[in-house]
Amino acid sequence: MPDLVQAKSIRCGMPLAVTMLTMGDLGGSDCVFCAILRGEAEASVPYADDRVMVIMDIGAVTPGHLLVIPRVHAVGLEDLDEETSAHVWTIGHRMGRALRRSGLRCEGVNVFLADGKAAFQEVFHFHLHVFPRFEGDSFRIDANWGTRARSLLDQESKAVRSGLAELGFPATDTDINRDVPS
Repeated sequence: MPDLVQAKSIRCGMPLAVTMLTMGDLGGSDCVFCAILRGEAEASVPYADDRVMVIMDIGAVTPGHLLVIPRVHAVGLEDLDEETSAHVWTIGHRMGRALRRSGLRCEGVNVFLADGKAAFQEVFHFHLHVFPRFEGDSFRIDANWGTRARSLLDQESKAVRSGLAELGFPATDTDINRDVPS
């Protein structure tokens, strides 16, 4: 397990020795997250390790809104290796549990990824939002939550399996629910 560095609201929050570990490509000077990782921009850092930094979101949905940022610059899912992505999600899980114990108002937790402009990504450096939820907070996702026909779900499932095949992942047993009565 990597050595952990914990910090309060300080510039970047990381000693130089830790900051220089496994940074990889930190992108251009216009990436605000890369600037934070390089120690060139301020951040409030509750957690960091050799692969990620967690910062408080300056545009918080609710108090305690966290961003889990990989130290390597990756615009989105397509650019991030699976090992780093898995670590980001593991730390996101840990941060969600920490929020529930933090003393901040937290009746629930959202873990949210915006991957691409159509998904409302605003900073094009992969990051995972983890934020506390409570009755009456202002966060909303407005969508049509209607039930989809099984035939459409089956077609979409086939399309996703095709995408997995393109990534080199073998098909799995897809007949698991075929014997369930309708």
